[in-house]
This record gives sequence, structure tokens and C-alpha cells, in this order.
Amino acid sequence: MASHIVGYPRMGPKRELKFALESFWDGKSSAEDLQKVAADLRASIWKQMANAGIKYIPSNTFSYYDQVLDATATLGAVPQRYGWTGGEIGFDTYFSMARGNATVPAMEMTKWFDTNYHFIVPELGPDVNFTYSSHKAVDEYKEAKALGVDSVPVLVGPVTYLLLSKPAKGVEKTFNLLSLLPKVLAVYKEVIADLKAAGASWIQFDEPTLVLDLESHKLQAFTDAYAELAPALSGLNVLIETYFADVPAEAYKTLTSLNGVTAYGFDLVRGTKTLDLIKGGFPSGKYLFAGVVDGRNIWANDLASSLATLQGLEGVVGKDKLVVSTSSSLLHTAVDLVNETKLDDEIKSWLAFAAQKIVEVNALAKALSGNKDEAFFSANAAAQASRKSSPRVTNEAVQKAAAALKGSDHRRATNVSARLDAQQKKLNLPILPTTTIGSFPQTVELRRVRREFKANKISEEEYVKSIKEEIQKVVQLQEELDIDVLVHGEPERNDMVEYFGEQLSGFAFTVNGWVQSYGSRCVKPPIIYGDVSRPKPMTVFWSSVAQSFTKRPMKGMLTGPVTILNWSFVRNDQPRSETTYQIALAIKDEVEDLEKAGITVIQIDEAALREGLPLRKSEQADYLDWAVHSFRITNVGVLDTTQIHTHMCYSNFNDIIHSIINMDADVITIENSRSDEKLLSVFREGVKYGAGIGPGVYDIHSPRIPPTEEIADRINKMLAVLEKNILWVNPDCGLKTRKYTEVKPALTNMVAAAKLIRNELAK
Repeated sequence: MASHIVGYPRMGPKRELKFALESFWDGKSSAEDLQKVAADLRASIWKQMANAGIKYIPSNTFSYYDQVLDATATLGAVPQRYGWTGGEIGFDTYFSMARGNATVPAMEMTKWFDTNYHFIVPELGPDVNFTYSSHKAVDEYKEAKALGVDSVPVLVGPVTYLLLSKPAKGVEKTFNLLSLLPKVLAVYKEVIADLKAAGASWIQFDEPTLVLDLESHKLQAFTDAYAELAPALSGLNVLIETYFADVPAEAYKTLTSLNGVTAYGFDLVRGTKTLDLIKGGFPSGKYLFAGVVDGRNIWANDLASSLATLQGLEGVVGKDKLVVSTSSSLLHTAVDLVNETKLDDEIKSWLAFAAQKIVEVNALAKALSGNKDEAFFSANAAAQASRKSSPRVTNEAVQKAAAALKGSDHRRATNVSARLDAQQKKLNLPILPTTTIGSFPQTVELRRVRREFKANKISEEEYVKSIKEEIQKVVQLQEELDIDVLVHGEPERNDMVEYFGEQLSGFAFTVNGWVQSYGSRCVKPPIIYGDVSRPKPMTVFWSSVAQSFTKRPMKGMLTGPVTILNWSFVRNDQPRSETTYQIALAIKDEVEDLEKAGITVIQIDEAALREGLPLRKSEQADYLDWAVHSFRITNVGVLDTTQIHTHMCYSNFNDIIHSIINMDADVITIENSRSDEKLLSVFREGVKYGAGIGPGVYDIHSPRIPPTEEIADRINKMLAVLEKNILWVNPDCGLKTRKYTEVKPALTNMVAAAKLIRNELAK
């Protein structure tokens, strides 16, 4: 019985690629140095899979930034502003598209389906000259082959690539991106020919858009695309991989009827209804790559349950046509549990990271072929039983409190217009008030202080003194810049979710459980293993310290319950809504304590609210109902004069704007500039928004410093669709990843632009 891995984490067990990328970007190392680190990581990954007995090992899943950007490079679909003149795309052009440069902004970045991974959105139009401009796929195949691994090259499927793209600036928004399919397929044929010539016997096309609710003409595009590619693919085994949700019945019918396709991959963890479709009819003689090992969470697989599922599928597809696989790429999970030295043995026994999931996949494949490792299965069963019965998982008081929430919709008693009036009397802010989103640059010195405190190398007194000094510097800088509503810069936090998780019960933490979010940015999601509560205040001390340094309003900074949920590895033994309600109660306690401490502006970030939206429309209303309700629970008890902010970023918010309004926040700051201000279109189309709103005026994920005139132009565009008395001026997101040499001039220009427009409005 064969085994397969959809994809693997790229950063390395100790984030080796992250540090190599940042060293290269900072000019401290060469392109050759970066390529050497990348080659060593790839070799290590391929060797690991081969040693574990995996038959179908993927290549071309490694990326220096993002696999969709890699596809853009392969197709030569570089926007004109980057000045690329042809030839093989190098690092300069590649990273300019991803990050921008001194003269041009980056391409739009958005979430990869319903994950916290981000991709760079292709910008296409009728005049794009698609040319084969990056040979990465065939180069990596040859690299693996030289190491003795006959890999399966992985390409973003041509239809998914186009469906995830957007019309370039200046192209009509109604432009049919699928009309570019013939031009795109011409390049795919060249890539396929190269792979065949190099000796590839299998090729994997990732077509995850097949799990979406697609109209008939989009489904037809799959039929047309693979019919056109069929002659080029002749002689190759072709796997079409889907993941993240059930495949709808019509899409299943389209997929299993495609020309020239040998195998189909399905997510059978998040797509359990797909099992019924498979059992109802699977094409004779085709391979089923059964994704039974979860690629998106860190819980050990229930091997007995998965084996039973696989045995049931054997009768449908045939023993020799069933391949055991992961549900999706392992990109979305941590790398190796072996590196976790501080997790206690009980919790550790419940977990499996990417390296362990490879072993699980192979153990299931061996069991199916009659070589079951009884000791391995027995240890797994014991761990499953331990998790179900452990007293540390359940807190009856928390469960009762969460259950009691369902009798109310938890709305503040006064409407937002009256609250804004009361808040303005207290805060006395100017028109177009300026603020930032929360974090300020995390300097090397600041990281050193936190690291040494965690390692007990400095005392708590020394740590508190250092953090207070950092807060004072950040406050002083904001006052010098003349920002209206201040933040404390979050110097005590390495990560916004990890920080709160460390102070809540029901959470566990890793040392090296890093997961890539985008580019070199990694996060370390906490693990929610049990019922959640707040033993004591989490942020009140630092917020009070910050407020003591200024007479201007100081925001209390919290992460909202839905974002904590979506940016954690979440327990899978109860509905996600139940866990979210528990977190909401904990945040509610913190909000009320901040208010008692004199903090009059409190930001409850829900950056990941849109990210968690189910991919299937039939499931979205239920999610939005409990997600929005959870946010309202956090602040239902505050005074009218306490201003509640929230923040969202890097997703498409237009389709959930009414749910955002239903959150009933006083002010929302929201990413806008990097996505070509498409957020504003929803207001142009007539949606009325009465609360405060701050669409971001510049992109913080690029080192580029926007000039005052550009920011002023953005503000004017906002004023064309939003009332001046509700508009705020702020960056797209937090400033943690930037340097002070970038932040100071960018914020200087932002404040200058706000003042410029204020003066114009006064005239």
C-alpha cells in the first residue's frame, strides 16, 4: 500500500529559512548563501520522507515566499511596474513583487483559503504576455533525483491560479480572468514537457478551488483545461489534489470526469461528506489519494478510526488503487515534536507535528497491506484514551458559564451614534484622528530582553524596568509625531495570540512549534487542549504603565476570541463555537478590568474573523452568527464613554460587511491600501456605515515609505464615500515587522497628510 504527502513545511525545524531570508534582505548575506540554506533544507525534507517509507514524495512545494507567487514567476506574469524585461526571473524581481521596493509597492497579499497562510495575488489582464520565466519546478525535480528521490512535482493548477487572480490596475473589474486560460496553458505545456524530459513519472496539480461553490462556467474551465493539457500529459500519471473542505457534488462529477487524470486527492478530515460521494461512485481504474491524516492541526491521528475508513474505501476503489495521504500540505502545522523539550509527557503524547504525521501516514499504509505495527497502534490508542479522560481537559464551571450565554445576543444598550457622541465629549479628538494598530518595531535588544527573562538570565525587576523604558520611548515618539490616540507598542509580547494564551488556562505552548504565515513571518500557535478561563488580569499592568506616561488616550490592546481561536491549534473534541464562547468570557473579564483601571479606549483585534469563514456558503451564516456574537460578549458590559475598537487585516471583507457592522464596535481599523482600496467599493455601492472606521492608508508589510501626497490622496478617496466625522487615519496593520528607520518617516507622512486634509476641510 502506497503513501503520499501533499506538501511539507519550508522554514525548517529551527526557522533556518526565515533567518536566511532576512539576512539576505538586509544585505548581510549573498544569494548563494540563501540558496545553500534552501538546498540543505530541501535535501533534509526529501531524505526524511524517503527514510519514513513515503512513496509519493512532493517536490516544488518549497518556496522562498509563496507558491502562488512561484506560479506567477513561472508564467512570467510580472506587473509592468517592476521593470522586468524578460529572461529567468531572479530574486530582485521576485522579492519586489512580494515586498515592494523603494519606488513601487508590493502586490496584494491575502489569506490562502481559510488558513493563516497568505499568498501574493496575481494581477492579470488581456495584455499580459505569459512566458516560461522560472524553471524552479524542473530544477527541484532534478535536484531531488540527484539525491536518489524520484519525486512528484507539484504545480498550482491552472484553473485555481486564474480563479485566485484579480484584474490588474486599469483593467475592467468585470474582465473574465478565465479567458486567459489558453495563454496560461501554453506555458504549462512547456513546464510539463521539461518535467517529462527530466524523467518525471507523476505530476500533482493542486486545484483546491474545486471545494468552493463554483458556477457552471468555472467548472467547465477545469474540463476545458485538462482536455487541452491531455496530449502534453500523455505518459505521465496525473494527480489532481483538493483540500480544506468537502468537494461539492457537481465539482466531484467534473473532477472525476477530467481527461488524462490518473488520481484524485481528497481532504477526508475537513471533507467528510466527500466520503459519501466516493462510495456513491468512483471511476474504475483510478487512484484515490485518501487524506486521512490532518495537515492543519497537531493532534495525533486516531489510527484505528482512520484505518477503518481506509478499509471501507478499499472495497470501493480497489486495494492497489488506494494511497494513504495527508488531508492537505503539512505547511500549516509545526515541524517536529522532537524539538519540544518543555511540553509535559501527557500532552506530548496527544500530539503529532509534520515529522510525526509522515510516520502516521506510512504506519496506516503498512497496516492496510497487512504489516500493522501493533505496538505503534497500541500506544496511539492509549494516547487517545488518555486525552478523552484527562481531568485537565474539563472545567465544569467554564462549561456552565459558556452554555448560559446562549440566552442573549449581548448588545450594548445604547446605539453606536449616541456612544460616539459620549466618547467624543470625553476624548475631544480632532476630525480624522490618527492612531496606529498596536505593535511597534521589535528591536534586537527588545527580543534579547524577553529571551533572557524567559531563560531566567535577568530578574523580573530588570525585565519590568526594560519594558517600561521601551514603552516610554514608544509613547514619547508618538507624542513627538503628534498622533492622537496612542498605543504602548506591545514590547512585552512576541506574538499577539501566544501572549494571551500563556495567561489563559486550557492552553499549552511549544518551544519550536513555528508555522509560516507569509514570507519569513512565522507564528507559534498555542495549543488549546482544554476548557479556557482567565486566572488573573493579563494586560492591565502594562496598559496602566503606558497611560501614566501621557495625557493622550492610550489604547488597551487585546486579541479577540475568534482570532485567538483561528490562530491557535484548536481542540477537535468539541465544536469550535464552544471554545470561542469560553475565550470570549475570559476577554470580557479583561475588558472590564481595563475599564476599571481608567483605560477609555480598548482595541479587541479580530484580525482573523474573515479567515475562519467556512469555504462553503451553506456553512457561513452559522459561523458568522457565533463569531460576531462572541465579539459582542467581550464588551457588552462597558460604559458608553468607553470606546471599543477592533482591527481586521488581509482578507476580502466586502462579502461580510454586514456582519462587521453587526459586531457593533465603536471604531474599526481595517487593511485597505495593499488591496488597492477594494474595501471602499462596498461603500460606493451604497452600504451605510455609522461607526468609526479607519481603512489603512499605507501597507506595513513593505519597506517602502509612502509620501505625504500619496496618503492624502488615499484619505480623499475615503472621504468620497465615508463621512468625515467617522473617518480615522491609520496604517494597514501593526508595525512589529518594520524598522524604526521605516516607521518614523512613514508615520510622519501619515500625520502630515491627516493635518493637510483637516486644513482643507476647515477651509
